[in-house]
Formats: sequence, C-alpha cells, structure tokens
Amino acid sequence: MRRSVKSSAGKSAVVRPRRRAARAPAPKPYHHGDLRRVLVEAALQLVGEGGADAVSVREAARRAGVSPGAPFRHFPSRDALMQAVAEEAQRRFRAEIEAALAGAPAGDPLGRFRCLGLAYLRWAMRNPTHFEVISSRRLFDHDRAAAISSDNAELIALTEQTLAEAFVAGQLRPADLKQIQIAGRALVYGFARMNIDGHFPRWGLAAPEAEQTAEAILDLFIEGIAKRR
Repeated sequence: MRRSVKSSAGKSAVVRPRRRAARAPAPKPYHHGDLRRVLVEAALQLVGEGGADAVSVREAARRAGVSPGAPFRHFPSRDALMQAVAEEAQRRFRAEIEAALAGAPAGDPLGRFRCLGLAYLRWAMRNPTHFEVISSRRLFDHDRAAAISSDNAELIALTEQTLAEAFVAGQLRPADLKQIQIAGRALVYGFARMNIDGHFPRWGLAAPEAEQTAEAILDLFIEGIAKRR
C-alpha cells in the first residue's frame, strides 16, 4: 500500500514501501543418485593418495558429502568397501587390457602377447596402489570376491591361450609351453610388484625410466622365446 507524506515544501510525496531483499534459496540436502558408486570413487581416490591403509568408511562418506552413517546401507564394513574398490580397480585394469588387444595385430599371437603384457605393465605402473589392492590378498576377503577371482582367472587364461596360439603358429622356440606361460606371468607380475615394493632405487632405476624398462624387459623375454628366423 502506498501512503503520502508532506514534504518540507508542503507538497505531498508518494512513499513507496521498501522491497525486501530476495532471500537466497535454502540449500537442498545433498543427495546422490548413486551413492554406492560415489563412495567407491571416493575410496579409490583415498587409495591413490595414501594407499589402502588410508581408506575408511567414515572418510569416504566425508568426501562424498554424506553423513557418517549413510554408507552403511551399501557397505556394512570396511572390508565390504575394500572389496567394491577392488572390483572397480579390476574392471579398469581389464578395460585397459581389452583396449590394447583391440588394436593388436591380427594373426600374430606373439604380437598380441606383447600388447597384453605392455597394457598390464603400464596400468600397474601408473596405478600402483590400485594394482596392490587387486594383487594383495590381505586387503579384502578374496574367497568372497567371486567376480574378482573369476576375472583374474580369465586374464590368466587369456595369457596362457595367447602363448599357446603362438606355440601352435610356430612362433615359439621348441620348449615347455607351460614353463613359458608361467614365466610370462611371473615377468609382468613380478616387475609390477617390484615397483610397488620400492625395489627399483636399489637397482639404479629412476621412476621416469620404469615404464621404458618394463617395455625393454618384455621385449627381451619375447626375443628369448621367439623362434629365430
């Protein structure tokens, strides 16, 4: 409602009511459409920053922006959260290998083995803490992680099959195929573990050289098992 007042000159002036400043909308409660996924991502970040020991359900909840009790609907314990972290890390690991194999040369099993080995080593070198999660049996209950065990078995079988195909194709020197398969697995796994366990400095290997060295020793192994032309 408008009202008139007399000015000092005796004239009437219209006084307009003051407008109230617009209030900022009240903040909405934080809500995740997929809280489970966000918690796993938060835990993966914690692993990447401080290793598996840095992970707790409470800290994952804090990073996700939810109450400390919210995660327990999805993860009743830290072990359950770590298993989910391992499953996601394993999925990313597998995706890296499959992407590399998609570009591998057709009709060249030994070339495919090289692509597989390089993808394995590069992912493990670039994601050492995540690789440790999926390669160590102390961080979660492997016996209950059927998906991880199955996926790991498939990767081992893929390595064995690739080398078996190279053997049948006459690409390998006459030797015990099973020993070659085990040696190939030991090479990539062992090099990745040496990186995690901090062995490279004592061998005079600087961090920036690690990937290049990984590729070189893989080629050295392939040269040793390949049939000479």
